[in-house]
Amino acid sequence: MRAWRVHELGEPSKVLSLDDVERPQPGEGQVLVKVRAAALNFPDLLMAMGTYQERPPLPYTPGIELCGEIEGTGQRVIGTPSGGWGAFAEYALMDADYAFPVPDGMSDEKAAALHLTYQTGYVGLHRRANLQAGEWLLVHAGAGGVGTAAIQLGKAAGAHVIATAGGPRKVDVCRALGADHVIDYTTDDFVPVVKEVTGGHGADVVYDPVGGDVFDKSRRCIAFEGRLVVVGFTSGRIPEAPANHVLVKNYSVVGLHWGLYRKMDPARFGMVHEELSRLVVDGHIDPVIGEARPLAEAPQALQSLADRGTVGKVVLTP
Repeated sequence: MRAWRVHELGEPSKVLSLDDVERPQPGEGQVLVKVRAAALNFPDLLMAMGTYQERPPLPYTPGIELCGEIEGTGQRVIGTPSGGWGAFAEYALMDADYAFPVPDGMSDEKAAALHLTYQTGYVGLHRRANLQAGEWLLVHAGAGGVGTAAIQLGKAAGAHVIATAGGPRKVDVCRALGADHVIDYTTDDFVPVVKEVTGGHGADVVYDPVGGDVFDKSRRCIAFEGRLVVVGFTSGRIPEAPANHVLVKNYSVVGLHWGLYRKMDPARFGMVHEELSRLVVDGHIDPVIGEARPLAEAPQALQSLADRGTVGKVVLTP
């Protein structure tokens, strides 16, 4: 079978190699799936460069989210490959307990994009931030895969959603998803706008996958008893939260490492998937697919993601 592999760390577009490898053989508790679609995520970039918190032994096959068909059954499932990576291939292994059924009527491309960012968003907003109906939710990088999921989940929870995005096209994407207010960060400073829109109250919950300066500025427009959810650092800079500021403004900085739940609270994956499936069926969430490319174009697709030129999720198909 064909599989993309990283033999040395570096820019994904330069270090990926499309190899002919043996089809993997399932072990105890595993199933072999034919990959029908694999979604790209920012950790795919970081992992290839060796800057992610998880570092697979070389060589390895990237890809942490997929929709696949269980060999011999025809059943479509979604989830993460066994071991945490391996989706950018024609076949992959999945742990049977974490291979979740695709909601009825959902396309392969959308199904591949339902797992990681929506599970992260649901756990982040509901369990970590305890988002309540009527609260103000500020979503950064709202037009990306993480942001589009958070906007939809925030609206489904009854929150007032403010999103930030870069440029008119991405602003339009956020509006189309139902964001109540969208700020183009290329032309406006979001801090005074958030204060104005909320009548001086500020954002009750900030969902921040960007870090860096965005995190620093978010602390200036967070509400009393607000929750700033640390999702990631796509800006490249890991910020610091001064404890005196947290104390004086009486807000919380909340970490969100979704993958850790597999070790600490594994049953939550299935519970959240059931809730996400219900939200899909009820029409509250619908993954945004910005690009669907053939598997052979994985390096170009990852480069598009790295260049911040995409909206929603980018998906690879056979």
